[in-house]
Amino acid sequence: MTNSNTNFKAAISSEIFTVISKASRLLSIDSYVIGGFVRDFFLKRGTVKDIDIVAIGSGIELAEKVASLLPNKPKVQVFKTYGTAMLRYKDVEIEFVGARKESYSEESRNPKVSEGSLADDQNRRDFTINALALSLNESNFGDLLDPFNGLEDLANKKIKTPLDPNITYCDDPLRMMRAIRFATQLNFTIESNSLEAIAKNSERLQIITRERIVDELHKILLSAKPSIGFLHLEETGLLNQILPELIDLKGVEEVEGQKHKDNFYHTLEVVDNISKNTADVWLRWAALLHDIGKAPTKKFSKKVGWTFHSHEFVGAKMVYKLFRRLKMPLNNKMKFVQKMVLLSSRPIVLASQVTDAAVRRLVFDAGDDINSLMTLCEADITTKNPKKFKRYHQNFELVRDKIKEVEERDRVRNFQPPVSGEEIMKTFNLKPCKEIGQIKEAIKEAILDGKIPNEHQASYAFMIEKGKQLGLQRQQLL
Repeated sequence: MTNSNTNFKAAISSEIFTVISKASRLLSIDSYVIGGFVRDFFLKRGTVKDIDIVAIGSGIELAEKVASLLPNKPKVQVFKTYGTAMLRYKDVEIEFVGARKESYSEESRNPKVSEGSLADDQNRRDFTINALALSLNESNFGDLLDPFNGLEDLANKKIKTPLDPNITYCDDPLRMMRAIRFATQLNFTIESNSLEAIAKNSERLQIITRERIVDELHKILLSAKPSIGFLHLEETGLLNQILPELIDLKGVEEVEGQKHKDNFYHTLEVVDNISKNTADVWLRWAALLHDIGKAPTKKFSKKVGWTFHSHEFVGAKMVYKLFRRLKMPLNNKMKFVQKMVLLSSRPIVLASQVTDAAVRRLVFDAGDDINSLMTLCEADITTKNPKKFKRYHQNFELVRDKIKEVEERDRVRNFQPPVSGEEIMKTFNLKPCKEIGQIKEAIKEAILDGKIPNEHQASYAFMIEKGKQLGLQRQQLL
């Protein structure tokens, strides 16, 4: 990765950089591409989604000049408060900002900003690997400006701050989350001074909005191995502020020689397992939270040892409180996570004794989310015993086959009763009453138990019988 060459024209060979260079010349200002674009060029990370341009002067003016030179004259969005402007060109977002100095106050991550040099701008960057800049100026087009040896840190896979990490993290505590996120995404090491500074400043996270924190959490969760990030969050004290429910799972208790597994480390294993099979962030959230009900339900019984009765039910209720606290969506996404947590143990129990009735009920309860649930449950197998591991997976294959068979035959996914409430009312000459609900429930239960097939004729006959039991008189046809 380290390179004696200091010119990288190849990185900025596309048309857009030539246009920015020309616009800079016409305005007599210097400009540089900086940050993620440069970092990802050296990391060979592929597709470019956004480009950050620093102007030594007005970033807004430069953006407007660039737009006027481009063939499609793209619209420039101006954010005067921040002194930035943005335009889209060929599906890439390009943000322009004037080089600036920043000074922070104790109670806010929003700095006081003043005009500055390129060096000032690089000083205010979060990490050395994000302070790399390439010149877009005619005289030294493509030259690398790397004042903090960011290229070396890329080669050594290190997350370091340009300045004293205590200052960097105290000024903007979101950078602590970003350090852990980059370490997780790139599989880099956070240097020890940085880790110590994060632990020291962890309580500063309180000034960051929940939304920004969750945004970083999502990026950690969506990485190839999320456990890297969560272990860093835990060891620095950040996790205790964001998700104390996970910290409560940590540790093993022993009573009368009987232990239970450490549910915190188990949870991280499950999250890593599921990440190999799904990119759905909400299913990954379900994996992260599937056991949170175990801490409040943990009990020791002399007869059976450690128990966690109803932890799924308690956990599902905790999901709502957690989502609300973190200002996460309380819509169908939250309900999906709740549902997964609530049903998370069902297939495991089922795998030991696969019956048609139990599978039917599972498919009925899970509906269209049955495959997601099975993915979660398979990820939940973390035993280190190879024989047990193999047996559990084989049992799950049986459950999957049985689900397919039951679905094809009984059609209970997104169940619609074969006999409607209107038909029951008409048959027994009823007005709305509790008996209608009782009959519908009895039909549903009979189908799920396999007593009658999921079709109208059999359900109608069952309805007549059930009506008789409830003392209802069938309407005589004239």
